[in-house]
Amino acid sequence: MLAWLAPVLVLGLVIFVHELGHFLAAKWTGVYAPRFALGFGPALLKFRRGETEYVLGALPLGGYVRMASRDDETMAMIEGGTPPEGHERGGVQGAGEASAAETKPADWDENAMVPFGPRPVPANRWFESKALWARVVILLAGVTMNVVLTLVVSTGVFAYYGRPFIPAVVDSVVAGMPGAKAGLQAGDSIVALNGVKVRAWADMQATVMKLAGKEVALEVVRAGAPLTLTLTPVAQQGADPATGKAVTVGRVGAFPKDNVQRSRLGILPAAAAGWTATWTMASSVVGVVGGLVQGTISVKNLGGPVAIARTSVAAARTGFESLWALIAFLSINLAILNLLPIPILDGGQILMTMAESAKGSPFSIRTRENVMRVGLAAIVALFAIVMFNDITALLR
Repeated sequence: MLAWLAPVLVLGLVIFVHELGHFLAAKWTGVYAPRFALGFGPALLKFRRGETEYVLGALPLGGYVRMASRDDETMAMIEGGTPPEGHERGGVQGAGEASAAETKPADWDENAMVPFGPRPVPANRWFESKALWARVVILLAGVTMNVVLTLVVSTGVFAYYGRPFIPAVVDSVVAGMPGAKAGLQAGDSIVALNGVKVRAWADMQATVMKLAGKEVALEVVRAGAPLTLTLTPVAQQGADPATGKAVTVGRVGAFPKDNVQRSRLGILPAAAAGWTATWTMASSVVGVVGGLVQGTISVKNLGGPVAIARTSVAAARTGFESLWALIAFLSINLAILNLLPIPILDGGQILMTMAESAKGSPFSIRTRENVMRVGLAAIVALFAIVMFNDITALLR
């Protein structure tokens, strides 16, 4: 049960928040949005409230908000949606009103706008009729909501669970490495490096990594007595924790005791920690994307739906803290990736919108369809790569 429920909850929440951003922004700017869909495939739940139909699909791998637009049918098909029954042509623009009247759906309303009734959609409620800033706001709203979700979840995790850390207490040292040569011993508590106080092992490690080949004054407490040791971290090949790129780092050859502790945080410190975590995760994603573009990171490192599902199940088994952390990480991933300048993604749509504004007139339907096909091909290729990686990982 967990194998199905965890991925659905994780993906469903992240995608729902993204689409909710687009939907709320469309409503706020006055754009007609006749459908809000979460998931694809057969509808498990469908109902209409006001001028919008809400649909819950069987496959929680995406979602879309359908808006009044000249590209309504084209975009609906690309995003996985289909016009409501009886309105296969004309979309919400009202061009198919005659056929709509002939084949009325069960919830037909004589006072409603297309596709739920005979009334045409006013021109001022089309997406294209809005000012440039309003269209950009609508397109950015999904990304913004995902960033907000990451920030809120991260803040909530820190506020509820506290900040986890491993104390800077030595468990063992490696013979022949700088720590052992300087006299560092198991049980030593490291309290400062070069006069700067440290509490967590990660803080000490982050500082040492930057000091390869440089002398370091290590202040420790051994059996209750203070002691200062001098050592020089040796340069070794390691990986940048943010991007995974190979870098030269400093090592002393010591390992900490596996004793996770937590420091309680008030709401303001938790919010600050949540912001730092959000920024760190966003920077990590940007670094990975940059590495993929530059060729320094292999596409073999990418994971798809199967990898997400497996990670979700593992996180759920570990506890709610891990599950919320995964939701925050996937949410910021979706935000960053949606800003890529690829047609059909938010970033590509923003570029197209701004290009049309600079041009002074919209691109032809043919041009937009060709651009969308290129974007769709890129997404399909990426999906094929991550699915290949997922299947390969399963077989291993």
